[in-house]
This record gives sequence, structure tokens and C-alpha cells, in this order.
Amino acid sequence: MSDRPVGNVANHLLFENERVRVWQMDLAPGERSDFHEHTLPYVLCILEGESIDADLEDGRTLHIPVEPGKTFFVPPGSRETAVNRSGVRFREVLIELKQSPGSAQPSASTQSRGTR
Repeated sequence: MSDRPVGNVANHLLFENERVRVWQMDLAPGERSDFHEHTLPYVLCILEGESIDADLEDGRTLHIPVEPGKTFFVPPGSRETAVNRSGVRFREVLIELKQSPGSAQPSASTQSRGTR
């Protein structure tokens, strides 16, 4: 891992309590997020857009086609910058799943309804 500064996973914190943190990511064409790390599991709900790129810490880029209404599960561990290289606005709601004391990580069988 690099010593690169790590920012927020999205650009607007909408809600937080002891169980979840809810964010909104809103990127115009050409905009990018902070470089960030997913330290906990997330559920992403796509509101608007065609695709989003994840520029990973190791230099690779993942191109992710999306459409409104699609939902993704993201396990913890990735470090990336989200980049909107499409010609349309990208918006999503990210739900960060905080772990309660003594709780187990979600099992693989319950992790995904969409694909990512």
C-alpha cells in the first residue's frame, strides 16, 4: 500500500448511525472522486449514469457499465479513484455497512444481487 492520502468514498454524507453510513456520489462527465479505500462492505445503488471507471492503486482501471436501478455489493479492501469518463452524469447512493461488535462478515451467498 502507498502512503497516498485517502479521502472520502463519496462526495456527500447523507446519514450516519451506529449501523450504517449513507453517502451520495455525484460526478459530472470528466469528474473524479477522492482516492479512497473501502474499509467496510458497501451496497451501491445506481441512480443515474452509463458507466464508471475505478482507477486502482496498482495502475489498473476497471470499467464498470451501470444503469439506473442496478445494485452492487462491494467487499472491503479496494483502494481506488472513481472516474466518470462517460458523457453523462453519474450518481449513486453508497450504503456503508458498519459491523456491530461480535457480528460476522456477510457470507458470500448473501453478498450480491447485482454484479461487480
